[in-house]
Amino acid sequence: MKQSFRIIIISLILIILLNGTSFSAPQIPLLDDTLEAINGNSEREGYVSAIQLLILFTILSLAPSILIMMTSFTRIIIVLSFLRNAIGTQQTPPNQVLIGIALFLTFFLMAPIAAEVNQEAIQPYLSGDINQEVAIDTALVPIREFMFRQTKDKDIALFLKIAKIDKVNEIEDIPTRVLIPAFIISELKTAFQIGFILFIPFLVIDMVVASTLMSMGMMMLPPVMISLPFKLLLFIMVDGWNLIIGQIITSFK
Repeated sequence: MKQSFRIIIISLILIILLNGTSFSAPQIPLLDDTLEAINGNSEREGYVSAIQLLILFTILSLAPSILIMMTSFTRIIIVLSFLRNAIGTQQTPPNQVLIGIALFLTFFLMAPIAAEVNQEAIQPYLSGDINQEVAIDTALVPIREFMFRQTKDKDIALFLKIAKIDKVNEIEDIPTRVLIPAFIISELKTAFQIGFILFIPFLVIDMVVASTLMSMGMMMLPPVMISLPFKLLLFIMVDGWNLIIGQIITSFK
């Protein structure tokens, strides 16, 4: 049984290897220096296909981190989580709904940047007008501009100091490895500031309800049970979702 299983595995591997060079690769300049050392068009196409698949899978594996850490997603999901905790509705809305809202708001906010990246970097790269290195550098330009607008100078200075980069004449001289962590902690700080402001009106309602219950001698009645309907009523009367989502979107520069 084991021997037959090994034969099947070896046969599948041979089929994959023999068919690997039959896929036609698009004429995209990729790792030119390495590919010049390969003789034969079939071998060149096979290596290009394999390298492109490797790069594609690498990008797909990093896509969640890129979406969370280099876009507006972090601020939005933290503010929505603070809002749910401030109202005191436990798991309502559920995590899946909050993540869905944060994702679609992120797509809405980042759509102009994505369109610019597609027009300036992806399409020229696919058509063969620019190579991979130029495409990556071009794609990073609008993303870096977005992150710079949201990042505080104090946070950039912190990571420049940690990276031991003494003099920076222009923002273009700041490396991306410094910008990304500075952007992340700036987003965390901004999200916590918005969350603190969200807590204030609901905290006032909790304090009023708790004081009223104590004055009436109802020590055993949980104040949360009484304050929750009032907090929901307040949130509905001020059209809370419209107000909160509007403030989150306008908070991005």
